[in-house]
Amino acid sequence: MADHVKKANNFLDIPSNMTDEVAKHKIKDSVFTNLFKDRKYLFQLYKALHPEDTNATEEQLTYVTIENILINGLYNDLGFMVGNRLVILTEAQSTWSVNIIIRVLLYLAQTCHDYLAQTKQPLYTSKQVQIPEPELYVIYTGERQERPAEISLSKEFFDGKECAVDVKIKMIYDGTVSEETGEGDIINQYVIFTKVCNEQVKLNGRTKKAILETIRICKDRNVLKEYLESREKEVVDIMMVLYDQEEAIQMYGESERYDEKVETARRLIEIGKLSLEDIAAGTDLTIDKVREIANLQMV
Repeated sequence: MADHVKKANNFLDIPSNMTDEVAKHKIKDSVFTNLFKDRKYLFQLYKALHPEDTNATEEQLTYVTIENILINGLYNDLGFMVGNRLVILTEAQSTWSVNIIIRVLLYLAQTCHDYLAQTKQPLYTSKQVQIPEPELYVIYTGERQERPAEISLSKEFFDGKECAVDVKIKMIYDGTVSEETGEGDIINQYVIFTKVCNEQVKLNGRTKKAILETIRICKDRNVLKEYLESREKEVVDIMMVLYDQEEAIQMYGESERYDEKVETARRLIEIGKLSLEDIAAGTDLTIDKVREIANLQMV
């Protein structure tokens, strides 16, 4: 195994059968999760989702986020309850994938399982159990032009046919801006933060400068200002770790592809029907590397 493969594996401790996308999701702790671990901002999030609920209080919030205790365990970014309402909200980031529906279905099932266990409600009796009413959301911060208000298991996976189980997820894109004050709600501010961050990464790369510029610009625009002022160092640390991890995962992915090319070249050399030059051209390896592989097979 090449040195850069070992470096990535040692840094992340990624199982060899774990894909880049899964690995990235498993290891990351984002500004999103950090922001809404604070009940004050979580309450703002709930009020953005349910402005009509004027009776709710911050004290009624209960976290039910599925924690990532084991590397292969199920976990989501955010889940919480308000009274008898269960809200499971997952950050989809900039990558659009209908597979989020399956993940949210699993989050919901696990959360209900945990709730029944915590409230000591047995399933195998005649008495009907009581569970909170679920609400499912995804915040999408990417550039996709088509933006449905809702995505569902039936529509995306079964051509809209009626099926035994359906999951309907409300999609959130930009949040809401007050007509009176011109200020965005907590969702709108978070989305702006991600867009500013992406712009700064394009200008400065995944560097500390990009993070500091993002924080400066957002504070100047009154975007998550209080949060960023009180937790600037924490945000910088989170983002720097995230950038380091993404770089290592990218190295890991590139190394995996390189190893696949080497294996393909080895097999073609064994078959013996192509010249080393053709194998090099077909696998995008250098001719020197192909000759090295051929010499090793002759030993």
